[in-house]
Amino acid sequence: MNERVETPGNGNVFSENCPTRQVLDRLADKWSMLIMNRLRTEPVRFNQLRRDIEGISQKVLSQTLKKLERDGLIHRQVFASVPITVEYSLTKLGQTLSQTIQALSHWAEHNIETVLAAQKQYDNLAKQREARLG
Repeated sequence: MNERVETPGNGNVFSENCPTRQVLDRLADKWSMLIMNRLRTEPVRFNQLRRDIEGISQKVLSQTLKKLERDGLIHRQVFASVPITVEYSLTKLGQTLSQTIQALSHWAEHNIETVLAAQKQYDNLAKQREARLG
């Protein structure tokens, strides 16, 4: 039997006990992807992130930023000002994902019409199947 032990640098993402799944789970989150994509070119303050990423609540933004910081993907810098200013940027580790995230974002933008058409076709076929069975 070919059994693999998951250790850092020796992950097996298909194993349910592999810690790399936690990283994949974080990166598969749309808010994480959007935040990291926005931070790709420059550091950004919290409120600017909230304005730039439409639909994200203050609470979700705060939670996601903390998780990304914990994972070592973003850096949080606090400036002693009144009021206190907080700025976020990608770490070196986060920068290693920059091109991948940008490519995935561009792919989604470029292919959205095809995806929507496929969804519509699938839904229509599902309705036809239901009508025949029901």
